Amino acid sequence: MTGIRQVRDQDTSHATLGKAADENFPVAPFFLPRAWRDDLMAVYGFARLVDDIGDGDLAPGGADARLLGVAPERAGDRLALLDAFETDLRRVFDPAGDGPHHPLLRALVPTVERCGLPPEPFLGLVAANRQDQLVSRYETYDDLLAYCELSANPVGRLVLGITGTATPERIRRSDEICTALQIVEHLQDVAEDLARDRVYLPAEDLKRFHVTADDLAAPTAGASVRALIAFEAGRARDLLDSGAPLVGSVRGRLRLLLAGFTGGGYAALDAIAAAGFDVLPGPPKAAKPSLIRRAGAVLLTARKEG
Repeated sequence: MTGIRQVRDQDTSHATLGKAADENFPVAPFFLPRAWRDDLMAVYGFARLVDDIGDGDLAPGGADARLLGVAPERAGDRLALLDAFETDLRRVFDPAGDGPHHPLLRALVPTVERCGLPPEPFLGLVAANRQDQLVSRYETYDDLLAYCELSANPVGRLVLGITGTATPERIRRSDEICTALQIVEHLQDVAEDLARDRVYLPAEDLKRFHVTADDLAAPTAGASVRALIAFEAGRARDLLDSGAPLVGSVRGRLRLLLAGFTGGGYAALDAIAAAGFDVLPGPPKAAKPSLIRRAGAVLLTARKEG
């Protein structure tokens, strides 16, 4: 590989990892041990790249497609890119092979080996993005939960794996928090998702609240849309409440991290409520003081329960 090509590959990775600053929650905050931060960033690089492939948000120029071995004429074919990405991902778990080709997947190898991470959570995230290309509507809430099992829950399981704290009970609580955070994100991004021809609000709930696609495409939400969003926000809050004991089950800096994730979910729900459940003009975002207050409240509860 030439020096110029190496620089381009590095630029591709840096552009993907640089998106961490724009996420709703800190990806690898400074207070964590350096090894954890490195491993979390390696997992983030994987997750961000697979989401960018699924959303068609790759950096221009086709560098990622080239790295994955996809022909230039198919660089816009998301399913082809996801298939190639999965093939390269499987090389991460093949000690007898020559290793993955994409630099973000090469960076994942030490983390997988050091933490003993299994392939299933990573494959779940790929499957979720493949499903996004094939499924744009969800009939029932259970259907949506099954999607979140692929799109959100693997992230929490990987965090527990990296920190060596996974137990069946913690995994269950983590799944509840991650599903809640995914639903919150869907509520914030109703307009953006609709622009991509995706609706993550269950069709049975749209019917129950007499909401149509035209209602979701309006510049502001009417009473029926607001009632629907309030209902789904209540479901997310119930999931957060159920999963929150996870925070009290761990100690030290991991407790701070999980309190930040959970408090961030509560703060986002507060922002949605403060907007009168009108998410159509744009995603209601929690201010930093609100996030800190909510994370502090989660920590206080964790100490009491602990």
